[in-house]
Amino acid sequence: MKSLKITAILIVLCGMILPKQAMSYPGEVARQFKTPGKIPTGLTYDGENLWMADRKDKVLYAVNPDNGEVVRKISSPAYWPMGLTWDGESLWSADVKGGIPLSENYNGVVYRVDPDDGTILHTVRAPTGRPRGLAWDGEYLWCVDNEKNQIIQFNPSDGTTIKAFKAPANDPRGLTYDGQYLWVTDRTQDEIYMISPRDGSVIIISEAPGHFTRGITHFGNHLWTVDSQSDALFQLKAKDDTPYRRSNATKAQVTYTHQVTNFGPGDVQDLDIHVAIPENRPNQKIAGDISYTPNYTDVVTDQWDQETAHLNRQDIRANETVEFNMKVDATLYDVRYFIYPDQVGNLDQVPQEIKDRYLANNEKYQYQHPVIQDAVKKALADRDTDNPYWMARELFNYLIDNMYYEMVGGWNTAPAVLERGNGSCSEYAFTYIAMCRSVGIPARYVGALVIRGDKASLDDVFHRWTEIYLPNFGWVPVDPSGGDRKMPRDQADAIGHLPARYLITTQSGGGSETMEWTYNSNDFLITDPKTHVVSDNFADWAPRE
Repeated sequence: MKSLKITAILIVLCGMILPKQAMSYPGEVARQFKTPGKIPTGLTYDGENLWMADRKDKVLYAVNPDNGEVVRKISSPAYWPMGLTWDGESLWSADVKGGIPLSENYNGVVYRVDPDDGTILHTVRAPTGRPRGLAWDGEYLWCVDNEKNQIIQFNPSDGTTIKAFKAPANDPRGLTYDGQYLWVTDRTQDEIYMISPRDGSVIIISEAPGHFTRGITHFGNHLWTVDSQSDALFQLKAKDDTPYRRSNATKAQVTYTHQVTNFGPGDVQDLDIHVAIPENRPNQKIAGDISYTPNYTDVVTDQWDQETAHLNRQDIRANETVEFNMKVDATLYDVRYFIYPDQVGNLDQVPQEIKDRYLANNEKYQYQHPVIQDAVKKALADRDTDNPYWMARELFNYLIDNMYYEMVGGWNTAPAVLERGNGSCSEYAFTYIAMCRSVGIPARYVGALVIRGDKASLDDVFHRWTEIYLPNFGWVPVDPSGGDRKMPRDQADAIGHLPARYLITTQSGGGSETMEWTYNSNDFLITDPKTHVVSDNFADWAPRE
């Protein structure tokens, strides 16, 4: 019980710190101004002023970023200005109508414009009929196409496509380049994404400040966006030391039941039930004391520091049932991490204690197996890097490209799962852990009870995913099975994000003396010959005021 008291003190201290972290985050609105026009679209920065395109006014406005006042304005080069960017000397304006104000005439043209008087300096056919956002990377132009959901890099001289990849989500609108990454706004998701210009990998997901966010630009430590529903210009925080944001607090009560029934004809001589004790974590705060019915025999801690409430019963007769209940009041949070790859330390910075625990090999992972080694080699073949974040992303990408979700029964070893090509959430987790550990990235799994739809619901399926250790960020959730989806945004949503529907009970490297390879709860039996025993476990959820 002494260890429980120490843990409780640490948990309270952590809980006191976390609300401060939630006060500041990437995407947070720092300031906002009213836009000069009614349908703002493109946005860029020329080193002194913000430039804003307005589709209805057919004007490009120069706006003072200090107060939002119009400094000057010039006529747009055509009739439906959308994307806007700055190349260091001139403006570039993307128009979806091709210079003709004709309904449904989507024939994109990009114009280079003199910022002093609006003179058109160069005209190039856009690589797509519907260029929306526009960005300049120092050599090439980029645009987004919200019909084909693409991001396209192209030559500003003749419009030749250099490369193209899938947009993060289904309705990209704004685009900017910050010197290292691209930032994309999406109208339907009401989100802003920081993506890699190499392949479109979504790295950061943050909320958009409005419901029709279009243009976006970047300078200093801030992003600026315009929203055509609220007719507002927003200054947003682009980068912060805050590792994650908590939101959408959900109060819930969950009663977890582990039930063992002896159908006989013999007796159960000895029964040990272990129920994993949930603790405060970034995604959850335990309210008050956890209650048990009946009271536990003792609390046991395994080699992973996982505490379990242990119940021992003896001489259980035929047709007798033993039920062990745990009732938890908790507040669950939506947690989103903001991981900037350049801020992730190298693997030499991982504490030795974590290496010793979470790089170990065993019969479930078998990461020296040829199947695992070959998969890792293929996953990292196209990216020459020792950055733990990008290594973890490439392993994640390989896994979701070469697996599909299916509960086929059992929890097989990582090589068997990868060779088979399908698996449950647990098998995805085991395989991803094996791949990460094989390249020196510490990895473990967590298991949770899940709200299934309504806040008053039953869960008897549960869920398991992984956590990887990234220097300077600590343990970060990665859900390989949850990320096995089509859209880049949905794939990235499984990295560093948890919705407010999980109560994590179990944290383990596997092979626990109390939990073995399971999670939430486990039991051990000694029985008479020819005795049939069935174990069941489930969670009943209820909303809490």
